Amino acid sequence: MTTMSGASEKKSSKRRGLPSKVRMRHSQHFVEELAARSEQSVGRLLAISSIEPDPAQPRGQMGDLTELTESIRSKGVLEPILVRRIEPDDEASSETGESSSATYRIISGERRFRSAMAAGLIEIPAIEMSVSEDEALEIALIENLQRKDLTPFEEAEGYRRLAEAYDYTHEKISESVGKSRVSVTESLALLQMPARVRDVVEALGIRSKSILLEVMKLEDEDEMIRLLEKTQTLGLNRAELRQEVKRSRKEPRRQKAKPYTFSFKAPDKRFSLSLRFRQSTVDHDDLIGALEEILSELKDLEEADRRRILAP
Repeated sequence: MTTMSGASEKKSSKRRGLPSKVRMRHSQHFVEELAARSEQSVGRLLAISSIEPDPAQPRGQMGDLTELTESIRSKGVLEPILVRRIEPDDEASSETGESSSATYRIISGERRFRSAMAAGLIEIPAIEMSVSEDEALEIALIENLQRKDLTPFEEAEGYRRLAEAYDYTHEKISESVGKSRVSVTESLALLQMPARVRDVVEALGIRSKSILLEVMKLEDEDEMIRLLEKTQTLGLNRAELRQEVKRSRKEPRRQKAKPYTFSFKAPDKRFSLSLRFRQSTVDHDDLIGALEEILSELKDLEEADRRRILAP
């Protein structure tokens, strides 16, 4: 009797999301730090049928789930997903716009959720948080930025969204995602890369931020593209690329386009502003982005001065 019961329990546990004698993994992570403040128990098992994805979550593509599904099928879900209870005034909950009987909506962990369904689990470890829809999207965005497989541009776009949608300063972004403030500022600088050059970067599959920042020291788009292709073909490291950039900047250029300069004078003549770009053409979005980056830097400096004054 005991043996049959143990076997039954072991078989059942595999279908419930967490095999016996396997503990859930918990590392220092922004999401788990938030969850630690919750009164709800960590790792509570919820029926998969009571959970639905958030159609507004930042991650548009789930990628290949084959390996994750096989891992969950053999080892279970080792890290709980993060969910919030659906309020009656929430919009239609299903991805198709139809009503749903789900009780919870995913904040983070949709890949684990989908892989758990594919593996045939009926329950999944989850952490329930009492947050608003807007707060849930903010948490999901930050959790998404902590992934290791982001491209430099995906990372930069995420930082910009935090700054624009949630008024995050560079310092606050760095604290939230566990990156240095310099790293955040450098990532945002990549958004100034000309669209044509960015298309080449993505086509070549270059993911090194340091390489891209080095290439952006050039002013000519064609020269940027030439060096990117050379870097990819010859496998240049950053030091070698830096020498190439220096050499390119010393060589004379024919018919070199003048850099774009934005000038503004206040109607009352109290001040004037001149903003010079590396590239020769700049659209309104790039101009607005540059001005917003300047304002963000000024706010950061103001906050740092305030803290310095208040410090004992």
